[in-house]
Order: sequence, then C-alpha cells, then structure tokens
Amino acid sequence: MLGLLTPVYEEIVTGEAEVREVFRIPRIGAIAGCFVRDGVITRGSKVRFLREGTIIWKGTVTSLRRFKDDAREVPAGFECGVGLSDYQDLKAGDVIETFEEREIPRTA
Repeated sequence: MLGLLTPVYEEIVTGEAEVREVFRIPRIGAIAGCFVRDGVITRGSKVRFLREGTIIWKGTVTSLRRFKDDAREVPAGFECGVGLSDYQDLKAGDVIETFEEREIPRTA
C-alpha cells in the first residue's frame, strides 16, 4: 500500500550566493558574478532566485566558473560566475539559493 502513495519531497538548502556584478556576454546571455556566503554552490543543482526576500524564479545552474576554469562546486568564502537556465534579469544584490529535493519516506 505504501508504494501507491505519492512521494513527498523536502527542499534542503545547500548553498547561498550573493550577486555582486552582472556580466553580459553575446550569444550566452547574463552571467552572475557571485560571492558564496554559505554552503556550496554546485553545477547542475536546482536554484531559487531571490530579490528582496521574495522568490522570483526557479531553475537550474547551467554553468559554474571559478576565474577562467570550469568548476564542479564552489565552497563558501569564494567568488564564482554562475550561469542560470532561461533567466536574464539579474541585478547586483540578488541572492541565488541552491537546494536539493529529498524524498521523505512514508510510514504506515
């Protein structure tokens, strides 16, 4: 019977970065120059884009760079460049919050 129930997911915040500057690159779009304040920003992770505390957009991190090198993850205290999927309205001071969805096991 437990297999017939719909799964329940919980969002767990894995990292938080503040947009310091926005770079416009032709044919690529906007890249957010960020400072990672907390946790770890990972390429391919799901992301919430916050402006003044309200969620504006949800999507994924498509590219993550540290200086000129591609990076898989960037820990707290470092700067990085973040490319977001399908979102170009970036402004300095915005917050990028990465999260993962974990399934909560059902019990009887």
